[in-house]
Amino acid sequence: MPLDRTDLASANRQIGIQLELQANRVMARRELTGAQGRMLLYILQHSDTGTSLTQIHDVFGYSKAALSAILKRLREKGYVRVEPCAQDDRRKLLFVTEKGRQVKAFLDQAFRESCDQLYQGFSEVELVQLKRFQQRMLWNLNQAGGSQHSTMENSKEEDAL
Repeated sequence: MPLDRTDLASANRQIGIQLELQANRVMARRELTGAQGRMLLYILQHSDTGTSLTQIHDVFGYSKAALSAILKRLREKGYVRVEPCAQDDRRKLLFVTEKGRQVKAFLDQAFRESCDQLYQGFSEVELVQLKRFQQRMLWNLNQAGGSQHSTMENSKEEDAL
């Protein structure tokens, strides 16, 4: 009997939903959402030079409107500040504040524990194979016009997160 591929797609969607719910529960301890925590961690990882909303859009693939809303909340909560770019006045760079730096260890641990739980029982060989499968699925979707983002760029950035 052939495998029902819609079951696979549904399971992938459920994994994403469960990860988001788990991240939201953990991040609520710091009055953040999972998306805010991921964005803040990315900005922390680029704190030496700053990063832009466009760079974050390219990595995460969320709409700029959604990212702007997340950024607005992070600024209101005092985690992030925005500065004009010295080379281009139209471009704004994002930096963490001291409050943002203070939650780095929490964010690192929360996302590490989430990954540990998600991949519990998988061997390194299985994880490498899973990564290749995921990259191929993303590539397939990109070829079908599902995204304008580079799967290699996304996978490199996701490795860092």
